[in-house]
Amino acid sequence: MKYAVSGAQMEQIDRDTIRRIGIPSMVLMERAALSVVEAVEKLAQEVRNSKTDVKVLVACGTGNNGADGIAVGRILHGRGYSVIVLLAGGSGNGTEENLAQQRIADCLGVPMAEFGNIVSDSPDIIVDAVFGAGLSRTVEGEYRELLAQPAQKRLLCSSKVVAVDLPSGIHSGTGAVLGTALSADVTITFGYVKTGLCLNPGKSSAGAVCVADIGFSDISLRNVGWDAVLLEPMDLNMLPERRGDGNKGTFGKALVIAGSCGMSGAAYLSTLGAYRAGAGLVKVLTVPENRMILQSQLPEAIVEIYEPDQFLAENEQAGAENLVKEQCGWADVIVLGPGLGRAPYVERLVEAVLSNAYVPIVLDADGLNCVAEHSYLTGYFTENIIVTPHMGEMARLTGCDVKELKADPLQSARRYSARCGVTCVMKDAVTVTADKDGKAWINGSGCSSMAKAGSGDVLTGVIAGLVARGMECAQAAAFGAYIHGLAGERAAAECGVNGVLARDIADRLLAD
Repeated sequence: MKYAVSGAQMEQIDRDTIRRIGIPSMVLMERAALSVVEAVEKLAQEVRNSKTDVKVLVACGTGNNGADGIAVGRILHGRGYSVIVLLAGGSGNGTEENLAQQRIADCLGVPMAEFGNIVSDSPDIIVDAVFGAGLSRTVEGEYRELLAQPAQKRLLCSSKVVAVDLPSGIHSGTGAVLGTALSADVTITFGYVKTGLCLNPGKSSAGAVCVADIGFSDISLRNVGWDAVLLEPMDLNMLPERRGDGNKGTFGKALVIAGSCGMSGAAYLSTLGAYRAGAGLVKVLTVPENRMILQSQLPEAIVEIYEPDQFLAENEQAGAENLVKEQCGWADVIVLGPGLGRAPYVERLVEAVLSNAYVPIVLDADGLNCVAEHSYLTGYFTENIIVTPHMGEMARLTGCDVKELKADPLQSARRYSARCGVTCVMKDAVTVTADKDGKAWINGSGCSSMAKAGSGDVLTGVIAGLVARGMECAQAAAFGAYIHGLAGERAAAECGVNGVLARDIADRLLAD
């Protein structure tokens, strides 16, 4: 697995590396510059046959990110490229390292210019080293004009952009655009990926992201901590092994309480997701109209029914609650919500499950809508609850608008998890998972082909299937999102980007 860090955390890691461990700042800077130069030279091969014909504009701020850029310009100049180093804050201004790099570049005859004196020729490659990970305020004034000008030039001449650490104008912790920002073809980030490169719009602005090893130690990372975990294919080895001597009971029993009249598909997809993720037995508790449909679609599932009216009739409520209690007692994990609808009885059903279940619950869709409408139900929440809202559902749960949630999705999920003591899987183009203690995961798998009805129902089932196999709630949630995204990528490759259906995702799950 990889670790995403905020700008503040990266600053502490950098300080620990320099002051405590003793690696000089200029050594780290030189290694950073060399990693950027490597990226520039790869792009140069695409735009010109001879490197002497390649025009490179290196835009540098006054901080250490700008110092990295000056070093990049100096190395490229020494290798024969046509380079201009643009000193955005003016010559003679900057940090100690920045001024040192200016002096070295001046001694070696590297062409340098200030913003007002920049030549009009359009560059083939722009190296963006204006702002680094420490930017936290809106870009204004000359800097805003500077970032807009390379973007205009790029439209005219199709310049390639290489960002140093992250595109200027992107917040390192949230991915937000701080007034204006460049979009890069390639971003070379140092040591550890920045959280803002994993979340939109920063992710969309970064292009291909390469994490360069410039000498930071994981000792510093462990001392400082990280913002979020990013799962990788090799992490699938952490999934529970399937015992050779096991039986269907060994691999867990999942109860899927889903589907209303006309909504059998949600129950089917969640059940299929749980089975594909490895659950040994899956039972569906649903309305009578869905029995024959589900038995035909998925004969592997056990189907039990309830009568909705029983939850509202005073003389039958006790019987309905006993049915729920009995079914909850059978299960090792429960899915609650997909396709339940919003009829009056649903409140009683959801309350009966939340008050009688003593196993993990994956609460989704109409289960979440019910909680949003009847906030007292959160009083039944425990650490065994996993909520899986999309942005609209999260807005209803929290009272925040979607724009506010998208502005800082990681912290939005953390706040809800901490407040309610649950695991929160907040679904979006980039899905984030947070547990009640503040640990977080950012999912890097998946594609836009998965934006189809029923995809979330499959994810709910996948998470339940992993819990059934013995995974802890937060870990099952994070791995479920990752596995689900990988399946979506496979489905898109096989079915075409527009042709993916939710069941195609379920059929391509590899939860081994």
